[in-house]
Amino acid sequence: MTAALLSEVADALLAAHHSRVPVEPLAGTHHGLTLADAYEIQLLQIRRRVAGGARIKGHKVGLSSPAMQRQLGVDQPDYGHLLDDMFWLENAPVPAARFLQPRVEPEIAFVLERPLAGPGVTVAEAAAAVDFVLPALEVIDSRIRDWRIGIVDTVADNASSGGVVLGSTPARLTDVDLRLAGCTMHRNGDLVGTGASGAVLGSPLTSLVWLANTVGARGVVLEAGHVVLPGSITASVPVGAGDTVTAAFAGIGSVTARFTEESS
Repeated sequence: MTAALLSEVADALLAAHHSRVPVEPLAGTHHGLTLADAYEIQLLQIRRRVAGGARIKGHKVGLSSPAMQRQLGVDQPDYGHLLDDMFWLENAPVPAARFLQPRVEPEIAFVLERPLAGPGVTVAEAAAAVDFVLPALEVIDSRIRDWRIGIVDTVADNASSGGVVLGSTPARLTDVDLRLAGCTMHRNGDLVGTGASGAVLGSPLTSLVWLANTVGARGVVLEAGHVVLPGSITASVPVGAGDTVTAAFAGIGSVTARFTEESS
């Protein structure tokens, strides 16, 4: 795709983000759109939002579990950016009107103590760079109508990023088995998802390594203090105003998100 067309698609997705009116699937509208094009479209949006005052606070890995790949019909992970306006406090109201078609998924969030610069990052180096982990609920959202997405759609749309609620019980890596930690997720008191953290590429730590090396090949460093969401342990569930979602993780604790009608 030409630079002008990439910019046009980025503008359309940004407009959908602000207007809360989704666009049609990109792959069907723009034939020949490649994965490289999709990442460039994502970066164009992030640069424009940063130019408007937003700050990058981390990254997310999406589609890293078989459950999410099956749910969205893709066969590989992707990544997106986390900006400062995407973070919500635990138990504080999360305005549902902020999103177009939100879904929630449970994740074990990494908080980095020092930078990770790939390619070539090993599991040992990734583990040494982690300060602590937190229970987290990611709010995924799509600017693509009816979640009719393929890999290029979600990548261009910042990996369907929406928001994140972090829990307040930090745990050291030495205190958690990231391959086996169990998770349950409840919505309004009903059990809606169960799984183990090993569903995320065998271990969320593997996802962190994948991210560091993938973005590192593009000249991006994962910075100290940044949050990394490695991917969902279970399939996502839709949410709306009035819903309360809690995810509990063995050895880490729980996190709760409350969705309200409030728009600000």
